Amino acid sequence: MSTDTTASVSTHILDTSVGRPAGGVAVRLSARPGRQAAWQELGGSATDADGRCKDLPALPEGTTHVRLDFEVEPYFLKKKAEAQQDAPAHRDSGAVFFPEVAITFAVTAGEHYHVPLLLNPFGYSVYRGS
Repeated sequence: MSTDTTASVSTHILDTSVGRPAGGVAVRLSARPGRQAAWQELGGSATDADGRCKDLPALPEGTTHVRLDFEVEPYFLKKKAEAQQDAPAHRDSGAVFFPEVAITFAVTAGEHYHVPLLLNPFGYSVYRGS
C-alpha cells in the first residue's frame, strides 16, 4: 500500500522554433477534487534558464484534476523584440497567436506527472513525460 496521499507535478518548456528551453515563462498551478468541483489556484512559478519549474506548489490531498496555465505571450513578445533588433524588416503583425496555454489533466494519488510543453509561435504540444 502506498503512503503517498497525493500526486505531484513538474513541467518544463522547450521552444521548438529555436531548439532551446524557454526561460522566464510564468506558470500557474490549479487543482480540483473532482470534475464538477471549482478550480483552486495553488500558486505558481516561472521557468528557469533551463525551461524548468522546480518549485511548483504541492497538490492538496484528494486532487483528481490539475491545470497548468503558461503565460507565453511575454516570452514571445520579448523574443520578437530581440529578433527585430537583428532584422528590422521583420514582417510579423506583432500579435501573438497563443498568448497563453492551458493544459488540464487527470491525476492519481501517489503518482508523479511531468508535463513538458513543446512550444513554437504557431503551435504547441504536450505529453506525459517521466
